[in-house]
Amino acid sequence: MESNQTRRYRCVGDIRKMIKYGKTKSGNQRYICRVCGKTRVENYAYLAYKGDINQNIIQLTKEGLGIRSTARILKISTTTLLKRIVFIARNITKPIISKGKTYEVDELCTYIRHKKNYIWLVYALEKNSKTVVSFNVGKRTNKTLNRVLETLKLSEAKKIFTDRLKNYRYLIDEKMHSIRRFGTNHIERKNLTLRTHLNRLKRRTICFSKSLVIFTAVLKIYFWI
Repeated sequence: MESNQTRRYRCVGDIRKMIKYGKTKSGNQRYICRVCGKTRVENYAYLAYKGDINQNIIQLTKEGLGIRSTARILKISTTTLLKRIVFIARNITKPIISKGKTYEVDELCTYIRHKKNYIWLVYALEKNSKTVVSFNVGKRTNKTLNRVLETLKLSEAKKIFTDRLKNYRYLIDEKMHSIRRFGTNHIERKNLTLRTHLNRLKRRTICFSKSLVIFTAVLKIYFWI
């Protein structure tokens, strides 16, 4: 028989067909869905197994909380939190880029592990919607810049506005490229927003990323969720 206690659990397809399925080592009752085969526990002792934990991680990450602060608030381990952040980021799909749009491209400097290890965030902003359509993290080289620019070229960008960094002149077609006053206003404002919201990007701070993987995952969550 279907237990009334399990009606709050919902599996794939909104089907509520949970039946008893033994007990855990700690004595908690387990349930299994007769349709999809997924199992549930009525009361989880470890908070990381709660259904809304990923959404809480996303919210706190976008608010700029650090790893230890987030783990302390959610009452889970930092190791589990790092794994969840990477897992969430892997399941994020890049936004679909429309053809014939106008973009702004800029770079943002930060560091990984220590202040001598400089790293650059290069990203493209769609001028009208203010949506981040592509980003890349790496050294300030043509290879790092080109990863973002190639995406825009494939979308047949109408115009690409950049600052006066000379590398752009060799990577972007002259007809498509534009350097003019106020051309990158939106993305420069986005830089300020990023530094305000994410402590790991602030200029003078003791908060910084220790891992390039986690840094990239946090940016994916911030930009595309």
